[in-house]
Amino acid sequence: MTAFIALRQASRRDASELAILADIASHGFASWLWFADVASGISDTPLERGRLKMSEEEALGGWRDAVIAEAYGEIAGVAIGHALDEGIGDIEATIPATAPMLALQKTVVGSWFIGSLGVYRHLRGIGIGRTLLEDQIDRADRRPVSLITASDNEAALSLYGRNGFSEAARADAVPLFENSKRHAWVLMTRGAA
Repeated sequence: MTAFIALRQASRRDASELAILADIASHGFASWLWFADVASGISDTPLERGRLKMSEEEALGGWRDAVIAEAYGEIAGVAIGHALDEGIGDIEATIPATAPMLALQKTVVGSWFIGSLGVYRHLRGIGIGRTLLEDQIDRADRRPVSLITASDNEAALSLYGRNGFSEAARADAVPLFENSKRHAWVLMTRGAA
């Protein structure tokens, strides 16, 4: 690990930062999903809903599954990962845009799944993403590791490729808006360590 980067387990009080970084990692897809709860009156803003989801005690992909990277005295990034168990097979997509990603996840049951890996833009390029990724590989405890990224996210594809991941499958993304840029979701996997 780079000496100026410190990793720590997230706590519930980190929920706001986790929501922001999960949204950054998803290039706004997370806040788009959370907006549905704003429309139904559950929260006032998408990030407020994200904060609530991240603070849930037993939520898969919430604060208990998150590792925070700190650098230069501030929170710099996050990785959120967990073991992908058989229960994923029982989940049905309720929003069409999530169906392709869910279908890809169902093909890698038994792997360690990295659901989010994000770093604030002003702190990119100094090894934080690589450090978080290496930590997730260690947490996999000799399981294969999998993740999904967008086909047009060159920086992520490069990072994962340099760290032993290869493309396992693709699924066309459902456009969120009429003028959305077309891309595919790319399932990347890395064999057990």
